[in-house]
Amino acid sequence: MKKIEKRAIMCLMLGIVLLGGICYFVYQDFTEGGEWAVYEGNRDVFAAGDLAKGAVYDRNGQLLMRNTADGMIFNDNSTIRKALMHITGDKDNNISTGTNRVFMKKLIGYDFVNGIYSLNNEGNDISLTLDADICATAYEAMAGRKGTVGVYNYKTGEIVCMVSTPSYDPANPPSQVEEGSYINRFTSATFVPGSTFKLVTSAAALENLDDAYTYTVTCTGKQDYGHGDKVTDLSAHGTVDLKKALEVSCNIYFGNLSEKLGSGLISKYVGKAGLDRSYDIDGIETKAGTFDYTDNPVQLAWTGIGQHQDMVNPCAMMVYMGGIAGGGTAVVPTIMYPDNVMDEQISKVKAKIKTEDMLEASTAQALKSMMANNVSEHYGGESSFPGLKLCAKTGTAEVGGDRRPNSWFVGFLDDEVHPYAFAVLVENGGYGIDAAGSVANKVLQDLVR
Repeated sequence: MKKIEKRAIMCLMLGIVLLGGICYFVYQDFTEGGEWAVYEGNRDVFAAGDLAKGAVYDRNGQLLMRNTADGMIFNDNSTIRKALMHITGDKDNNISTGTNRVFMKKLIGYDFVNGIYSLNNEGNDISLTLDADICATAYEAMAGRKGTVGVYNYKTGEIVCMVSTPSYDPANPPSQVEEGSYINRFTSATFVPGSTFKLVTSAAALENLDDAYTYTVTCTGKQDYGHGDKVTDLSAHGTVDLKKALEVSCNIYFGNLSEKLGSGLISKYVGKAGLDRSYDIDGIETKAGTFDYTDNPVQLAWTGIGQHQDMVNPCAMMVYMGGIAGGGTAVVPTIMYPDNVMDEQISKVKAKIKTEDMLEASTAQALKSMMANNVSEHYGGESSFPGLKLCAKTGTAEVGGDRRPNSWFVGFLDDEVHPYAFAVLVENGGYGIDAAGSVANKVLQDLVR
């Protein structure tokens, strides 16, 4: 009898161990199964080391890229191929933001229940929020210059345009790739923001200074700080207040305003603006901006102007524009449509997720009004941007040496039907309105049509 009891206890213990092992395996399968499935030795998924399953479409059902056992197949239009190379990736898998690297598990159709099994064994089709034709317009508007264009719906978070240049045709890559072609400038790089940063300095003033609207500075075109240190401007603007200083982008005014605010407040509002953070765009991590906060008067002045050591990511700047347009909070950007019921529910939750409060509602409204004034009074208004309810700020960012400044144009459409925020950067493009402003107009006109 005792032997039977001992054997029963031993069997029970073995059963518990077996159950524990099964539970552990199921847990590991649930958490690590996707990684097991995309192991490069899996011949059902890879052919000659390359992903052989899955296809990518734009928001209108245009094929952007399909993986096959014989290699990648791309869109028939060479301009679309070049415009979207930094999201489709290339045949040699050089692009860190390419779909075969970022969305691999989605493309092979992996899920916990079925693994990678599918009836046709072709993997999974995924649809992106990008509009291929709009991206092609942006690529052509860049006209061979380096830079980036990003546009998203600031109500839903859907990115409709993400273009980085230089690029190349992934279907027919050149023997010598232009330097910088592998970098997605929209997500993976930072740049001197120039005068676009004055919106952050303005927000700090509006929320912390009692005399924000009445504080004036007389600009003579230059301000000396001693020992050869100075802040300069393109011209003497005379006596200006905040609204006028933002319109004419007066460096002298914003240099003085930065000193009045102090490095602590500027640091705080960089954080509130999200310019020092990284965004997760469905698995694509953006590069965080960097800043050097100092109490040195001339360096602090240049920091508030958008120079000194200021470096911002174009995607983060676009989201900040969405924050101003959205009354103080911005929707987190997304690039992928859900492809099943679970993903759809997750997508609905994500659509409601907003960043922390960037601005007070009254501050967002004040900046919106001043940015609209910039367009109507200084950027050409209806004659330059016909039919667009545009709120914007230019940036002419000095990059040192003999190089021409980088050209920025950032803003949004104050339009319920077309709620788009954008950031355009043309490297060495010169004045913001001339280069980046022209690119933005072409893209936005195509969008509203």
